[in-house]
Amino acid sequence: MFDSLSDRFEGIFGRLRSRGRLGEAEVDEVLREIRLALLEADVNFLVVKKMLARIKQRCVGIETSQSLSPAQQVIKIVHEELVGILGGETLKLTYASRPPTVVLLAGLQGSGKTTTAGKLARWFKQQGRNPLLVGADLQRPAAVEQLRVLGGQVGVPVFSEATDPVAVSERGLAEAQRLGRDVLIVDTAGRLSIDADLMEEVRQISGKVAPHYTFLVIDAMTGQDAVATAEAFHATLELDGVILTKLDGDARGGAALSVKEVVGRPIAFASVGEKLADFEVFHPDRMASRILGMGDMLTLIEKAEENYDKREAERAAAALMEGTFTLEDFLEQMQQVKKMGPLQGLVGMIPGLPKELKNANIDERELGRIEAIIRSMTPAERVDTTLINGSRRLRIANGSGTTTSEVNGLLKQFKEMQRMMGSMGLGRMLTKKKSKKGKKGGRVTPPKVPSLSQFK
Repeated sequence: MFDSLSDRFEGIFGRLRSRGRLGEAEVDEVLREIRLALLEADVNFLVVKKMLARIKQRCVGIETSQSLSPAQQVIKIVHEELVGILGGETLKLTYASRPPTVVLLAGLQGSGKTTTAGKLARWFKQQGRNPLLVGADLQRPAAVEQLRVLGGQVGVPVFSEATDPVAVSERGLAEAQRLGRDVLIVDTAGRLSIDADLMEEVRQISGKVAPHYTFLVIDAMTGQDAVATAEAFHATLELDGVILTKLDGDARGGAALSVKEVVGRPIAFASVGEKLADFEVFHPDRMASRILGMGDMLTLIEKAEENYDKREAERAAAALMEGTFTLEDFLEQMQQVKKMGPLQGLVGMIPGLPKELKNANIDERELGRIEAIIRSMTPAERVDTTLINGSRRLRIANGSGTTTSEVNGLLKQFKEMQRMMGSMGLGRMLTKKKSKKGKKGGRVTPPKVPSLSQFK
């Protein structure tokens, strides 16, 4: 996401850092480049104009700071302005004192409302809530069935009837109260374009269920059309926030950088992939850091804490320290990492990586081939790779649909990794510690692995 804009900013600030003092002419030159970068990213013209005016005003007297260089101060100002136009503060949801808390989803057809309803239900469950989904999209064929499938995947019940959307929504609210559900998510119908019938239907549903939060679901890849859609819906519904879908496929970022400034409502959530787990709270400060190539370690840490099994991670770390890390351990770690989402997105969150690595095309299929090779081995072969002779390599290659050269390549790389761990002396150091404790009769414990929460 934001790939093209990030590349432009990286080039601008790279040239900026090479300069010493920044005069008015140098600042104007930087602002022209930033203006062009934002316009090429499809950011609303008025948003760009206001943002650059604020940056220029703040850059007056920039040389007065003693702690930062002029270039660092410009970068800091641009970062703060990006945070501002992305929404400033992260939207924090509060729950109704008398459940259920009602969330109404609106948007055009094809924006991803139904999938977003399923993702949102999963997110609420992770917060310890008991949501109920309401299928009020009776226009699109199989929309309710799609919602039932998604609800089944996340373990959330779905209510719907073959009547009319307004009645379904009203009955859904009563059903949530009857079942004791504390969150109600209403998935409404959309149209290919905004029309009076669509707006009237959504307005009537809103009147019946009295939502605590009304979120507009918009496709980030539609750029300024998404912002125009948000303006039209806001005039009818009084939106509380926006949910951006397909943000992982939006290389420019115009919608994300325009909607808050134009509509006056924050981005609440972002869908960053096709899987139900690819859904996250939108943090303006973290997104601004990603855009400027500063990474996003907090989100990366949260993903790791959410998906990693703590005991398994500690056991694998201890195996590394002891020099007993096997292909079985490696396979388990691959499974843990895959749960965190697409690798390309994870790489983009790591600060300080060279541009070449961030833009490298990571082939997820290669990981699939590695996994197939390891799974084609016997448990004994995964623990002790020296057992794998020529005939076994052929069997593994045939079983995994690969070639013997690919099997050889994996084994060679794994042996190299083990050799590197050995050269670091981790196993020997731990062995010495064990022997010393053994002489004293003490109990040997594996090294303590620091929790990711310590880095927050």
